[in-house]
Amino acid sequence: MLDNQENSIITLTSDLGTKDHYVASIKATLLSINRTCIPIDISHDIPAQDIMACAWVLKNSAFNFPSGTIHLAMVDPTTGTNRKPLAVRIKDQLFVGPDNGLFSLIGDQFTYEAFELTNTSYWSSQRSNIFQSRDIFAPVAAHISKGVPLEDLGNPISEIVTYRWATPTNDKESINGWVVHIDHFGNLVTNISRDLYNQSLSGRSCKIYVGNTIIHGLSSSFSAVPEGESTAIVGSTGMIEVAINKGNAQVMLGVEKGAPVTILFK
Repeated sequence: MLDNQENSIITLTSDLGTKDHYVASIKATLLSINRTCIPIDISHDIPAQDIMACAWVLKNSAFNFPSGTIHLAMVDPTTGTNRKPLAVRIKDQLFVGPDNGLFSLIGDQFTYEAFELTNTSYWSSQRSNIFQSRDIFAPVAAHISKGVPLEDLGNPISEIVTYRWATPTNDKESINGWVVHIDHFGNLVTNISRDLYNQSLSGRSCKIYVGNTIIHGLSSSFSAVPEGESTAIVGSTGMIEVAINKGNAQVMLGVEKGAPVTILFK
């Protein structure tokens, strides 16, 4: 059972945008069950059906919330299929959403406790097969916020659909990684961590290759290079990012998610 029941934070992360009625309908469902819950938008601008982008945003935000926060994860290209609806406890946070690989990416560093949502008494009585975020996930999240134990929602399961983040390869001369996320500013977030970079640097200089661009080492800030010039920094997630000072690296460098990034040391 949650602490501070009847007054729980419920975050929302989706690819639904804010143009249509979808997000408002989900919030209405939450508040109709628990009028004192606190819906907080993390993002509704996840690229359509992009599970990895949703996982990245949640992985880097959810664990900053107070213990017991409930997170609705609503990017689901598998909606309407026989994939399982889940409630998952990861560390001290609770997640509700589809068993489509999202939760394995969010909780890749932690153990988890998962429940398949089989108790339909906690779902909406009228359901659309293609809007399960409103009709299954939101009602379940609202009931959890009122103190309903996960055990009452369904059966514990030992395995969930599992994806893995791509990990960089490295040797004495280089690190080879990828762009795994592109943020709102067009910054290219790689899967190369600060720790791996520092371990490999060993007092040497380096060049960072992305697309047709070569960057000489890391900078301490975006403004360490002239306006319009490319730079590489350690971002707030602890991963190396490629950026343009007052520009959009995705557009200006012509680089998309999945592009290779190579660091050569000498």
